Amino acid sequence: AVVAHVVASGAGFVEDLDESFKENRKDDIWLVDFYAPWCGHCKKLEPVWNEVGIEMKSMGSPVKVGKMDATSFSSIASEFGVRGYPTIKLLKGDLAYNYRGPRTKDDIIEFANRVAGPLIRPLPSQHMFEHVQKRHRVLFVYAGGESPLKEKYIEVASELIVYTYFFSASEDVLPEYVTLPELPAVMVFKDGTYFVYDEYEDGDLSSWINRERFQGYLHVDGFTLYELGDTGKLVAIAVIDDKNSSVEHTRLKSIIQEVARDYRDHFHRDFQFGHMDGNDYINSLLMDDLTIPTIVVLNTSNQQYFLPDRHIENTEDMVQFINNILDGTAEAQGGDGILQRIKRIIYDAKSTVMSVFKSSPLLGCFLFGLPLGVISIMCYGICTADTDGGVEEHEAAKKENGDQELTDEGSEEEQEEEKNGQYTELSDGELKQKDIMEKKKD
Repeated sequence: AVVAHVVASGAGFVEDLDESFKENRKDDIWLVDFYAPWCGHCKKLEPVWNEVGIEMKSMGSPVKVGKMDATSFSSIASEFGVRGYPTIKLLKGDLAYNYRGPRTKDDIIEFANRVAGPLIRPLPSQHMFEHVQKRHRVLFVYAGGESPLKEKYIEVASELIVYTYFFSASEDVLPEYVTLPELPAVMVFKDGTYFVYDEYEDGDLSSWINRERFQGYLHVDGFTLYELGDTGKLVAIAVIDDKNSSVEHTRLKSIIQEVARDYRDHFHRDFQFGHMDGNDYINSLLMDDLTIPTIVVLNTSNQQYFLPDRHIENTEDMVQFINNILDGTAEAQGGDGILQRIKRIIYDAKSTVMSVFKSSPLLGCFLFGLPLGVISIMCYGICTADTDGGVEEHEAAKKENGDQELTDEGSEEEQEEEKNGQYTELSDGELKQKDIMEKKKD
């Protein structure tokens, strides 16, 4: 009853949108859930979305929360680029920002507040800088006056604000431990330190920010791994069981952490480090059963992966393994070739069937057993019909041939008798009967 009351009350803070939304939306900032009534993921999101509506209203946010049935108003949904359900977008003026994070209340609200606010947030004092630094694990800061670098910074922020925060500050507001070679400058603060953007070493500013928006070491899940694919980095993961406190599990995790921390200058441009709890997701990704704990390096751009050819005992072994990958001596497995794609289709089909039977054996028997039974009956009927028809045709042909043979034999005898002038001799009784008939006739 309490849950039903919360859901019902939350629905009052979420507006149902119709065709009039297209004309009226530009006066406000909107956070919209485009859904389909039949979509299971949409139904799962509904109570979370109602909580988002309650929270945004209670905090006095200028963002309005709404939802639209994309199947009923498909033309409007297509204009906003909706191609799947549910799709969450923040609409701000003429701009539409896609939300790609976890579908939890806190993550959605944090996204809405970040995107709805200023593109570049000023930090007027050291106290404010310290406050922001405590709240955010990763933040980007521009220091300096007007410049082409600042224009580029604003341009990149308009694109990547869906992922992270962008700030600006004067040089005297920065922490005392920060040393800048020159101004203007762009910095990223994370992992207890900071790094300065260098155009010559780091390349394009957008690419650098996209690579640096993650901490050096992460707890990796399926969503995070998908997001890491945009960075172009290889992902070195310790696949462990978080609930298992044995020495081997904790040791591999520590090795990855040490490499991420102590060898950052060597590997941060090419590698992202982290650990993953359990091997279910990684097994489906690699189409293989990995025994945990283990270490795997993933190339998310082409679905290749690398496994160490020997046991990783310490940090030096891990560094050597990474260097082998970089210099091309480590053997790459997987990939996105034709054979791998066929293997992926077979694996996905097998996994789907197994998951259905595992979750509901009766449903699995009905879904797969009934069609197979119908197909089997049809095949049996076709084969049986062909066999009977073949027998009947064979018998008919045999009978016809037999009759033809008899007819041909009779005609040949008559022709032979006529040819040789031979006639059948009559008996004495038949000759007498013939004479009597001739006399009567006379």
